[in-house]
Amino acid sequence: MTELAVGQAVPDFTSEATNDTTVALSALKGKNVVIYFYPKDNTPGCTTEGQNFRDLNAEFEANNTVIFGVSRDSIKVHTNFRAKHEFPFELISDPEEALCKHFDVIKLKKLYGKEYMGIERSTFLIDGEGVLRNEWRKVKVKGHVDEVLEAVKSL
Repeated sequence: MTELAVGQAVPDFTSEATNDTTVALSALKGKNVVIYFYPKDNTPGCTTEGQNFRDLNAEFEANNTVIFGVSRDSIKVHTNFRAKHEFPFELISDPEEALCKHFDVIKLKKLYGKEYMGIERSTFLIDGEGVLRNEWRKVKVKGHVDEVLEAVKSL
């Protein structure tokens, strides 16, 4: 897999999501796409990030943009997480890490002195032509969604 770079076309992908949805980048042509990767459902930072995207979803939609959250959690866990927090966007389940590897977000992490491979919180903005316009890696949740919305508005 070639590394994604801002300004280049994102190779097509197809992934399973909540609501019996299959997400294919090629089917979203003409819309901006925000894909945010997060480590795990029902954890404080991931919940806050999802709520922030939820709270600004109408503004993203007004700017011709769809949002998808991605983690390795199952569709069942995603469905409950999505319902509990009333997320108006779909969550993509990536237990095999195919989409995570597509966007190179699996990184070596440390927790309590133990090292493991996990999802590095990252967000990607793809324009209506399928071109990667912006990427945020090692995301800090506070203020992040506002920054993504500003980037969308500048397209």
